Amino acid sequence: MTPDVIKVKALAEYVIEAEFADGETRRLDMRPYLDYPAFSPLKENCLFMRAHVEHGVVVWNDDIDLSPDTLYLRGAAC
Repeated sequence: MTPDVIKVKALAEYVIEAEFADGETRRLDMRPYLDYPAFSPLKENCLFMRAHVEHGVVVWNDDIDLSPDTLYLRGAAC
């Protein structure tokens, strides 16, 4: 089971840096995801920079979130 995200930072160039409950830190380039309808509102940089953690999941608003599995499995270890 993938650990929960405990801390997240939105970085320049649409990169997310997430710290997990197991101590791992991963970075994920979100640019390839921005063409999907679910994530396209994040092209607005102001919204993208609002990334935060709720219940172990990275969220931006009530409609947009990112699975910890995706971040953990596809993100690059820091």
